[in-house]
Amino acid sequence: MHNKNIIFIPGKNPKPPPRQHNDMLWRTLLEGVRRAQPGFAAELEKQSKRFRLIAWNHLYYETEKDGSRDLPWIDALVNRHGPSEEDIRESHSWHRKLDRTLYAVADHFPFIIRFLPGRACATVNELRRYFENSHNIAYHIREQLKKEIRPMLDNNEAVLVIGHSMGSIIAYDALWELSHIEHRKDKLDFLSIGSPLGMNFVQHRLLGNNEQDIRKYPGIIRRWINIAAVGDITALDRHFHDDFQPMLDLGMIESIEDHTDGIYNFYHNEEGLNCHRSYGYLVNPATGKIIADWWHASDAE
Repeated sequence: MHNKNIIFIPGKNPKPPPRQHNDMLWRTLLEGVRRAQPGFAAELEKQSKRFRLIAWNHLYYETEKDGSRDLPWIDALVNRHGPSEEDIRESHSWHRKLDRTLYAVADHFPFIIRFLPGRACATVNELRRYFENSHNIAYHIREQLKKEIRPMLDNNEAVLVIGHSMGSIIAYDALWELSHIEHRKDKLDFLSIGSPLGMNFVQHRLLGNNEQDIRKYPGIIRRWINIAAVGDITALDRHFHDDFQPMLDLGMIESIEDHTDGIYNFYHNEEGLNCHRSYGYLVNPATGKIIADWWHASDAE
């Protein structure tokens, strides 16, 4: 394989203009790689054209966010070497544990979703909008991703799909369509970060959920790595190896790994610690090591 490609699918909410957002994500990704493998970061920095952002949010929300508001916080994130003791305490705080408990109960009893704290309720409502596919919006979003992937696979290029939060759901569904609607036999790798794919609410609505055996799951994924930070409530069920065990049993996938122990997202903004933001996940050396290892492994294949 001569070319390697990293495709990033962001989570919900309006995002900055695509070029600006791409640069912000690439900067934090490079910093995560630098922290994990300093000698490799300079080499990867030259490969910026191999990083692709799937900017689906403008299609979905019909508006953009002022990215300049995040720039000082990204500067601060890049200049910090890790979570502070206060960040760690906050990640384990009782109110986050309470929110997680309420979220978990609501995941099994959806009628209480309206009683959830504001952010949790908003997350579920955004997911419901996607799954209802009003005006075929979900299909058009997934098509943006598939249009990027198809020529890469046709050229036998290595592909790492990174899905953050709701972006991991979009990625999963798009990979299912490539597998079972387009019947592609190629393989790529999948990295989910801060993902709600472990939620019952989500799993019951994924494409393929009503199918049996190999048609139930994407067949195009070679290796799946999942990262969930301590205190990230959106990543409600932090372990995917058990949820998607049938993919292993059916021989559809080589491995499913969960990286959850000691993973801290220490992104801050004006509202305080945010354990879920994509920038905080990407700057983490655990994520950087996975990306660097994937790049090196692709060289050897």
